[in-house]
Amino acid sequence: MHDATEHRQASPWTAFDIDSNDPHGELVDRSALTPEDVAQIDAVMAALVALRRVEDELSRASQEYMRLNSTDMRALHFLIICGHRGEIATAGALGAHLGLSSGATTKMLDRLAAAGHVERHPHPHDRRSVCLTVDPATRDAAMSTMGRQQAGRFRAAARLTPQEREIVERFLTDMAREISPEGLDWVGSRSDDAR
Repeated sequence: MHDATEHRQASPWTAFDIDSNDPHGELVDRSALTPEDVAQIDAVMAALVALRRVEDELSRASQEYMRLNSTDMRALHFLIICGHRGEIATAGALGAHLGLSSGATTKMLDRLAAAGHVERHPHPHDRRSVCLTVDPATRDAAMSTMGRQQAGRFRAAARLTPQEREIVERFLTDMAREISPEGLDWVGSRSDDAR
């Protein structure tokens, strides 16, 4: 049986280790795990935290460099992908991808067009619509900064064996399912106890 007190004293704690966050096993039953198992799981959690921190740092740096907010960056990414795939990007498709209303999408596109990041062109098949493209200079800037760094994800995955990639994919999919807020009754509400 795992003794959380003994494990805490044997190694320095972090803000993300399970013994610090759940010392009495209210959230996770660790009774079948050895101290080594817990330490290894804590190391995985610490690696995920480090990845999230680096992703946040990269996102902030790219937003500062491009002088855009996160939604604007996601919009440019979508439009760049459409261009790479030879697909026509419309305001409706962009808004659906971003989860924005028609009005919010138009406002964002007006801002991006005024800054020279996005161009509107007549739609080749629908006179009532326009297609959207990213300005070539903006595309080049995004690809040489954020895009180049994000490609590191692919390089890291490519260094794994096929079996390791299957394990990582299964782990990340399972973790996403475990922590998803979908269907939780408290999501979207406020606690009267939270002050």
